[in-house]
Parts: sequence; structure tokens; C-alpha cells
Amino acid sequence: MFVAELDRSVAFYREFLRWEVTLHNDSVALLVGPAGYQLYLRAMGTRAQHPEGNIGVQYLIWTAADEDDLDRCERVLRTHSAQVFRRAAEGFSLVEGLGPDDVAVMVTYPGPAQAPRHEILQRIYRW
Repeated sequence: MFVAELDRSVAFYREFLRWEVTLHNDSVALLVGPAGYQLYLRAMGTRAQHPEGNIGVQYLIWTAADEDDLDRCERVLRTHSAQVFRRAAEGFSLVEGLGPDDVAVMVTYPGPAQAPRHEILQRIYRW
């Protein structure tokens, strides 16, 4: 993920995901989570743009470990974003807010293995 300020983004995603920072230099950091999930953060500078609605990743959704973890993620988002929404649909809850670079950050509980998705979220069609 390209970010404006590396240390700010590392701090946010480490707190939000509870993943370990395994590598970190002046321009890139690697966070590693359970089952080997990885998130590379690369500093692009404060003048970098993230145009929504263009080609590329627009949404990355994580699944919380349990309801308490979903609540914790919501609290973390609220400390970083004035725009945090929580909604329920088809037996699962979705929390959405903005990360350090105003990129949409979403987390659900339970995941699709426990609560299969039968429709595409309308949020995905926003752009």
C-alpha cells in the first residue's frame, strides 16, 4: 500500500490490525499477521495522490477475530477518523472508516466462512 507518511501509517495499521512490524527502513515497512498475511507500506510522500474510482485496489476488508475485536477496531478507527460507520447485513457487521491517508478501511465480523455473503454490498458500487 502506498502511503504519504510511513511512520504514521505503520503506527495506525499496527494498532488496527495488531500485526507485527518485521522490517522497516526509511521508505518501506512490512507488517506480518496470522497465517502469514502481509502488508507492505511504502512511503510516497505527502504530495502523492490516491484517486478513488480508478484502476487499482479500492477496498481491502479484514475480518475481526470476534465481536470484541470488531468493537476494538471501531474504537481505533474513531480515534483516527471522524467518518466511521457501522452497519449490519445478512448476519454480519461491517465497520468502515478512513485510514491515515483517507483510504477506506473496512473490517467485518463474522467472516464469509461463517456468514456467507449472498449480495454485493452497495458500498462497493459507490464509485
